[in-house]
Amino acid sequence: MLLRSVRQAGCACRRSLNTPLRYSTSRATVETDTYGIPLRPTWSVQELLSSYPAPSISPATFKRLHELSALLPPDEGTPEYVKLKHELEELIKLVEATKLIKLEKTGNTCIPDGRIIAEGSGIPLDETPREDGDVRGQDLLSYASRSTNGMYVVETDRSR
Repeated sequence: MLLRSVRQAGCACRRSLNTPLRYSTSRATVETDTYGIPLRPTWSVQELLSSYPAPSISPATFKRLHELSALLPPDEGTPEYVKLKHELEELIKLVEATKLIKLEKTGNTCIPDGRIIAEGSGIPLDETPREDGDVRGQDLLSYASRSTNGMYVVETDRSR
């Protein structure tokens, strides 16, 4: 049995040395520019999400989302309502699809510092460069049109 496997492997090896290598892929070739960048998108989020079930938002949930956002919802049944509801459902679908991604657990939960720094030199992280005339902290309230007790006051059209 082992001898037969070795002979078959030898035949396959000899055969491959005599014939030129041919590469084949199941994908169609993608047209690219001179830098190898595809001229047209090779995939889309819509195509990717089309296999996921579409969630449905109830009118009460739609209204509540607008209340939490301090916005007035469009009247139910209007084209604006239908369009906005559809867009929110698509966003929910995207969020739900993102939740399905399995991430590997790693012990390192730090975010790596992506700055490029010469080896052996450091950045003084405790100092923040400050220019003369910079306004910071509570002093920024002086630019507000209205403030009360150290807080910005924003008028809304909606009553609670």
